[in-house]
Amino acid sequence: MRAFWTALPTAGRWLLSTVAIQTLGRGLTLPFTIIYLHEVRGFDLGVSGALMSVIAVTGLVVTGPAGTLIDRYGARRVLLAGLASMIAGCTLLAFATSPITAAIALVLMGVNFGVSWPGFNALIATIVAGELRQQYFGVNFALVNLGIGVGGIIGGFFVDVHRPETFMAIFLIDAASSLIPMALLLGPLRHVRTHADPGEEHEQRAEGYRQILRRPAVLWLTLLTFLAVFIGYGQMEGGFPAFARQVSGVSTQVIGFAFAVNTAVIVLLQFAVLKLIAGHRRTSVMQVMTLVWGFSWVLLGLTGLLPKTLASAIGVLLFMGVFAFGETMLQPTVPAICNDLASDRSRGRYNAINAAAFQGGAIAGPIAAGVLLGEGRQMWFIVAMVVGSLLICALTIALERRLPAAANGVPAAAVPEVHGA
Repeated sequence: MRAFWTALPTAGRWLLSTVAIQTLGRGLTLPFTIIYLHEVRGFDLGVSGALMSVIAVTGLVVTGPAGTLIDRYGARRVLLAGLASMIAGCTLLAFATSPITAAIALVLMGVNFGVSWPGFNALIATIVAGELRQQYFGVNFALVNLGIGVGGIIGGFFVDVHRPETFMAIFLIDAASSLIPMALLLGPLRHVRTHADPGEEHEQRAEGYRQILRRPAVLWLTLLTFLAVFIGYGQMEGGFPAFARQVSGVSTQVIGFAFAVNTAVIVLLQFAVLKLIAGHRRTSVMQVMTLVWGFSWVLLGLTGLLPKTLASAIGVLLFMGVFAFGETMLQPTVPAICNDLASDRSRGRYNAINAAAFQGGAIAGPIAAGVLLGEGRQMWFIVAMVVGSLLICALTIALERRLPAAANGVPAAAVPEVHGA
C-alpha cells in the first residue's frame, strides 16, 4: 500500500483518499431502498420493484450521451452535473410520498449513475497510467466495497420501518456524501483535463461510437462485460438471494452475513491479488476468474441438496467468499483494458460503451433469474450460471487474439504481433 501510495500523483491521492467516505452514504441506502418504498411509504411490492429498475434503466439511457459530453466538455463538468442530480434525487426521495415523486427522484439518481462510471473512469485514466492504472482500479474497487459494506452495517442498526424519519435521514446523508467528490472536482482536481483542446491539432481524430464499435477488441470486451455482469453482479440482488431463500432454505440473517463476507474478502484480498496478477496477461487473469466464479455457482447449487441445514448456510457463505475472490480479478482488468484501448480524445465514449454493457447485464440478469426461479427451474438456474462462466472464459480467449499487447497488460515484446489487432 505504501509503495502504491507513493507512486500516485497528487491528484490520484486526492481522488482515492475519499472513496470509502463517498460510498458510505450509498451503502446506507442501497440495501434498504425497496424496504423504504414498500414498507415505509406503503407502495405495492410490484410497484416498488418497478421503481427500483428506474435507476438502472435511466443510467443505461444516459450513458451514451454522457460519453460524448465527457469527450467534448470534460469529465469534471459532466460529473458535477451528475452529482447535483444525485443530491436532488436523494433529497426528493427522502420526502417522496407518492410513486410519481419517487420515480422522479430515482430518475435523477439514475442520471448520476449513468455519468459517474464513464466520468470517474476517464478521470482515473487521465491521472494514472500503465501498471499503476490497473492497481488503482483494483484499490478503488476495494475501497468502494468497504464504504458500501460499512454503510450497510450502520444502516441496518439505524433504520426502523416504524420510524420513517430514520429512512429520511439516511437518504439525506446519501445526498450530503455527494458533496465530497463535488468539493474535490471544484477544488484540488479543478485543473485535471480529460478532454482534448479542440483548438489544437491532434494526431488522432476523435472516434464516434460507430467507429469504436467496429474495433473487434471493443466488441469482444463489450460482450464479455455484459455476460460477466449478467451471471455476476446481476444476480447479487436477485438470483442469489432468491435461490438462497427458496432452495437453500437459509435465513435472511445468513444472506446478510453473506454480503458481509463478500465485502470482507474483497477488502482483505484485493492487494494480494493485485500483487499476484502484476505482469500477467489480463485475459489470463480473467480466465482464472471465470473458473473461480463457475466453482462458486456449483457450491451454491450444492446447498440446495441440503436445505435448511447448517451445511447449506455454510455453503451460502462460502459461495459469497469464493465469488468475491473472483471479483478481485475482474475489477482491475476490464476497466484497465478499456482505457488502454481508448485514445485521449474518445476516452469518454469508450468508458460509456463499457458502462452500458455493465448496466445492460445488471438489468437482464435479475429478469432471467426471475423467470427460471419463478418457474421452479432452480437447478437450470445454476447450470445457466456455470455455462455462462465457461462462455466468458471462451470470450477471453477470443479477446486475447484481438487485443494489442499493451492493452493486455504486458510489454509488446512479450507477445507476438497479432495481425488485424
